[in-house]
Amino acid sequence: MIEAHQLRKSFKIYKSKKGMLGSMLSLFSGEYEERNAVDSISFKIEEGEFVGYIGPNGAGKSTTIKMLSGILHPSSGVAKVLGINPQKNRKMLAQNIGIVFGQRTQLWWDLPVIDSFDILKHMYKIEDRHYRRFLKHYDDILDISQFLQTPVRKLSLGQRMRADLAAAMIHNPPVLFLDEPTIGLDVVAKHKIREFLQEMNKSENKTVVLTTHDMDDIEQLCSRVIVINQGRMVLDGSLEELRNHIGLPSILTVTYEQPPELQVVYGIERTESNGRECTVLYDRSKISSPALLQEISKWGTPLDIQMKEPDIEEVIQNIY
Repeated sequence: MIEAHQLRKSFKIYKSKKGMLGSMLSLFSGEYEERNAVDSISFKIEEGEFVGYIGPNGAGKSTTIKMLSGILHPSSGVAKVLGINPQKNRKMLAQNIGIVFGQRTQLWWDLPVIDSFDILKHMYKIEDRHYRRFLKHYDDILDISQFLQTPVRKLSLGQRMRADLAAAMIHNPPVLFLDEPTIGLDVVAKHKIREFLQEMNKSENKTVVLTTHDMDDIEQLCSRVIVINQGRMVLDGSLEELRNHIGLPSILTVTYEQPPELQVVYGIERTESNGRECTVLYDRSKISSPALLQEISKWGTPLDIQMKEPDIEEVIQNIY
């Protein structure tokens, strides 16, 4: 569905000298340095995958999305979406992808939401029956009917994002690119957006590429994660593979009837005891959870056991 081969995008950064005279001279010197926003990235994404494309600010996430959608031309390398070259056939590609930029809207600012939808209906040449089905379907899952007559500029951020997501899907594209779709949203709005995205991916087999700084988005939505930093790919795999690669320990917290008698166990990296409560940090590649439970039950009589995997945020921080 989506393929990038040695994709690179560089920008010219013109040098500016100090002082007024230096600034004037810089206008004519033409001195610049070239910086790679994306540096030789390659990957393939199959139909129906939900991929988190993550990294710190300035890593090259949005630049990659813009190249895949045809907004930017790569300096070198090849991108294909549904077999279409985004730069050579941007209009054809636009008929087959939906794209949402969380900090920008594709809706008309002063028009009611329904008017924006009507304009998009005519742009994509959507039949009336399909358009009516679209309005009902997206009202059912995004609850958009309550603000269809409201000008976009008067919508809350959560309402605007729901409207933008519906607008991106109005022509029923098989591929969806999302750049920070939950940025700035409250907990309730994020939950609504995530429910919608899960529904699109699972029931309609949409292929989704998501960039986000919200690690809850990644954990709840993505089956695969591609991590980039300074324009280069760092990791590509499942969340489980990502955690295993970084090697952060799993955590087990046990409350005992009496203060436990701790013992050395292979696979346990560290234990922290505070009275009757004991926290065990262990490596799942060396000892399984059932085997660990059997071992710690020898330390005393457990009353309560809680297991916790490392937060994905810890995993990402550990990469950088």
